[in-house]
Parts: sequence; C-alpha cells; structure tokens
Amino acid sequence: MSTTSTEIHEGDEPTGDRRSRVRLGASYRKVFIASAVTNLGDGVSTVAYPWLASAITRNPVLIALVAVAQRLPWLLFTLPAGVITDRIDRRRAMVTMDMCRGGVTALVAIAVFVDRGQLPSPDAIDEVVGTRWLLYGAVLIATVLLGMAEVLRDNSAQTIMPAIVEPQHLERANGRMWSAESVTNTFIGPPLGSLLIAVAFALPFVVDAASFFAAAALVATVPGAFRATRPDGAEPAHWRAELKEGVGWLWRHPLLRPMAIVLGLMNAASMLTFATFVLFAQEVLGVGAVLFSVIGMGGAVGAVVGGSIASNLSRRLGSGTCLAIVLLTSAVIGVLMAINSWWPVAFALFTLVSLTGILWNVITVSLRQTIIPEHLLGRVNSVYRFFAWGMMPIGSAIGGVLVLVVDQMGSRSMALRAPWMASAAIHAVLYFVARTKLTTERIETARAAGPQP
Repeated sequence: MSTTSTEIHEGDEPTGDRRSRVRLGASYRKVFIASAVTNLGDGVSTVAYPWLASAITRNPVLIALVAVAQRLPWLLFTLPAGVITDRIDRRRAMVTMDMCRGGVTALVAIAVFVDRGQLPSPDAIDEVVGTRWLLYGAVLIATVLLGMAEVLRDNSAQTIMPAIVEPQHLERANGRMWSAESVTNTFIGPPLGSLLIAVAFALPFVVDAASFFAAAALVATVPGAFRATRPDGAEPAHWRAELKEGVGWLWRHPLLRPMAIVLGLMNAASMLTFATFVLFAQEVLGVGAVLFSVIGMGGAVGAVVGGSIASNLSRRLGSGTCLAIVLLTSAVIGVLMAINSWWPVAFALFTLVSLTGILWNVITVSLRQTIIPEHLLGRVNSVYRFFAWGMMPIGSAIGGVLVLVVDQMGSRSMALRAPWMASAAIHAVLYFVARTKLTTERIETARAAGPQP
C-alpha cells in the first residue's frame, strides 16, 4: 500500500514555528469532499425513503422491514467484505461501489416516477389505501443492494484512512470527517429532501444517485495504489483461512471484543426506535415532511459540536469515561423521548444523541486504526462491524414487532413509545458493563502498545 505524506503548510494546528503546522493532505481532502457529497445525497434519502415507505403502507412491521433490508447486508456480507478489502485496491473498491449505488438509486428514481400516479401527495398520508406491493418490493430489493455496496465501500473508506493520514492526526481527521458527514447528512440533506419530495417523489432519488456518481469521480482522482501490504510479501491464503485469521485476532483481543459486542447491542437498541420512527414522528409528534427533516437537523448541530470537541474531551475526561457518558446519556434520552409529544424536544434530544454518537465514533474508530495491524485492518474492521452493525437488522425487526404487539394490547401511542423505553433499559445495562470493560486505562494501554501480531 502506498502512503501519502501529510503536507506541511501554514494555517493549521501549531507545533512550534508557523511553517511547521500540519494539514491533512490533498488525498484526505478528496476523500473528505467525496464523503460529504455522498452524505448530502444520503441526507436527502433519509427523508425520501421513510416517507415513501409510509406512503406505500402504514403497517409498522412492513415499515420496519425496510430498515431491516437496509442493515441486513451488515449481518450477511460484512465478513466477506473484510477479506475482499484486504485483497483489492481500496480506492478502486470505493469508486466501484459508489458507481453501483448511483446506478441502483437511479433505478429507484425511475420506479417511483413510473408509479407516481398511485402515490398520495407527500403530506397527504391519510390518502393511503392498502400496500402497493410492486413498488414496495422494488424498494426492498434496492435497499438490500445499496446496503451491500455500502458495506464494502465504508469498510474500504475506514481502512484507507491510515494510508492518507499520519497516525497522530487520525482522531482529528476522523472528527472532521464525521462532522462534515453529519452536517451534510442531517443539516443540509433532509431539508433539501423535503423540498424535493414536495415537488416530486422521484426527485430526491435523482439527487441521491447524482451524489454517488460525483463522489466516485472524485475518489478516482486520489493518486497511488492502496492494496494491503502483507508481511514478507506473503500471498493471500484461502478466503476462509483469511476470514478465520481476522475473526480470531479480534476475538482474542481483550479490549476490542467487548467493545464490538457493546456497540452491537447499542445499535440494536437504537434501531428498536428508528425502525418505526417515521410513524412516531407522524402520529405522536404530529409532524409533516418538513418538520420531520427539521428534527433530523438536530443531529447536525450535535455532530458539529461533537466532531470539534471529541478529541479534546477524550483527553480531558479519559476515553473510558467518555464512552460511559455516551451510554448513560442514551438511556436518559430513551426515557425522555418515550414521554415526549412535542417536536422541539425531539429536536433537542436528537442534538444530544448525535453529539454523543460522534464522541463514541471518534474514540473507537481512531483506536482501531491505531492498534490493528495494517495487513489485517480490512478483515478485523469487518469482524468488528459484523458485531456492531449486524445487530441493526435484528433490532429493527424487534422494534417493528414490538410496536405491532403493543398496538394490539393498548393504544397506538403507547405502542409507538414502547421501543424508546426498551432502548433506554438496554443502554442502562450496557453502562454498567462499560464501566468495568471499557476503562480509560485499558484503552490507553492498548493505544500505547500499537499494532500487535
């Protein structure tokens, strides 16, 4: 793998003389901009996909099934994607997957355009009668394909970062990246999506497809080859042996193993609520497409703050303490959302959710990029994300079923609030686990030791 050195310029973080200040490099800037562009499209789709689903059907299980389809590839394809990432050029994988995502999204736009006469206006959800099965099936299939491409693309993007940014700057680079992603994904994209969907249901998907194509073109200009360098020039083993090596490395690691399991349960708990959040927003908070996107903008505010303070906060309070704060805050937010019926409160809570989520990501991803051996980075990252993201479709399915069951036993409002209480309980239990397993001492010891064979 080639390594692009950081550029030395004036105008960034000081290390003494003004001319010794470090910037993150041209290659980083290209990946940074490409990520921001794709996340702008994703932000548009965060309004478009759930709103489209709620126009097709009002069944909470079918709504949740869309979220299940979106995350199912993280359960089924993540481990093979790690082997692929360590065998191919990671930059080319990013370009190819963005091209695929652009093509699939363009087909969704065409399908929605063809069926536009059967859909109600975006804010006239009460006009929905029955389920439009052909369009629903097309959305499900496209969501699975997009998820598979996202798995390989995101694993390649995380794995390429240590090759374009020096190790001492990874937390800063990741913090900036996630801040930009969250701003475009939750601050700019959703309002734009609301405006576009008000014009035509197909238009947001056109914009999303264009964002993927633009990102692919930009990443394609990053110079160099980004294949994993294997010890002593060894040839790749059989893919099963390579997969076993990645699984074994993570499972033997005393810190990353519990961290991956805790994150998986956190993500499952979060998807309990977000799988049917569009129904919660419409029926409990009483919002339309525009206010639905405004609530999501709270996440952008939190991301900007979180991305800018995460590194400093980690140093001041300790990494383990920060992770515990994330879990405890998530438990409190679950309770508050469960009893809330006013959208401005939801906006404020989403701000806090995003801030703490960015804090968790900056600490844990930068740690993984520091301590995992370079030739294993793709595989170990994929195993980690198998635990972390693979639980999402399970949480989504449970969330949809929970709403359906409680709806049969009590009121609709109680049913849509139930996932938030369940999520709060899970985060509370995980808080006590993290206080003993994910301590600052253990994290800093692993960071200081660096990559271990």
